[in-house]
Amino acid sequence: MINEYLPAEPCDLGEGPLWHPIRQSLFWFDINAFKIHNWHEGKLETWVFSEPVSAAGWIDEDNLIVASASALIKLSLSTGNKDTLVKLEGDMPQNRSNDGRADPWGGFWVGTMGLKAEPNSGSIYRFYKGELRKLHQNITIPNSICFSPDQSFGYFADTRKKKIWKQELDAATGWPIDDPVVFVDLEAQDLHPDGSVCDSEGYLWNAQFGASRIARYNPNGILDRTLDLPVSQITCPAFGGEGFNTIYTTTAFEGLSSEDLQKQPLAGRLFYFQTEIVGLAEYQVKL
Repeated sequence: MINEYLPAEPCDLGEGPLWHPIRQSLFWFDINAFKIHNWHEGKLETWVFSEPVSAAGWIDEDNLIVASASALIKLSLSTGNKDTLVKLEGDMPQNRSNDGRADPWGGFWVGTMGLKAEPNSGSIYRFYKGELRKLHQNITIPNSICFSPDQSFGYFADTRKKKIWKQELDAATGWPIDDPVVFVDLEAQDLHPDGSVCDSEGYLWNAQFGASRIARYNPNGILDRTLDLPVSQITCPAFGGEGFNTIYTTTAFEGLSSEDLQKQPLAGRLFYFQTEIVGLAEYQVKL
């Protein structure tokens, strides 16, 4: 059972953990509180936005790309300045961003969804060299955006549909070149795939919302192992630490009853654990 966690405030809806390889510190989001947190050498720093924020990538030592409900934003960590890079479904106020991650080519993938998880309201986009292009639509809850270490495939999930897909990517540009195929189908087990990350061996680690666990799948989609946590709503894992062998994972207490919270007093905390398996540094976003 994984029970180590950072001494930071619990999140209503924790998401988007990001280990910054230059700053050697961890960022993560509380979507419903409109906040991004940073934990560095025992200190917590927080930036507050005017709308939900959910995912980030690192541009350089001082700047992040941040996905908000209506835009992709360049955030200066030193000044707090927030500059809009591109509007994100600005004509759809009923939607917000959700999961996102940088790809090996310097692009940034991000999913959108309805504020009330309305069926098929969301999409998945890629922002690359100044262009925002829609890749997939009719998504309810986009999650699991990550990339195989050999750069052959991108992964994504629809939590509501209980499936993770993989899609072949162009070696030169990173744009999808074929239709996605099902990588893991969890419908029969009634499991809900949330965020994912790939390790250096090409295995995918998936947070399974409502199931109190993270599951690791081999490159063929076969279950390798599961790791249990003392809270039910696990949202997204990320590799970090000096040797990239620490896994951090966000969780949530959104929607839990008072009875649930009594049974899960650590709900919403950011947990971490050591693993013998090495992860990958998050890719740099190239604007």
